Amino acid sequence: MKAIVDLFSTDYGLFSISGIIFMIGMAVWFYRFFTRKMQESERAQRGSGSVHTE
Repeated sequence: MKAIVDLFSTDYGLFSISGIIFMIGMAVWFYRFFTRKMQESERAQRGSGSVHTE
């Protein structure tokens, strides 16, 4: 119980929560970004009919 009180009432606890929320937000953003890019790449390959190499 003391740990939860410290987490929400101290400056280092609030910084920890904000860091955790920020990292979870980044994970969601990266997942959506990479998924969208993979789908765009798939569509481009299907539409062109050729293999895209770089």
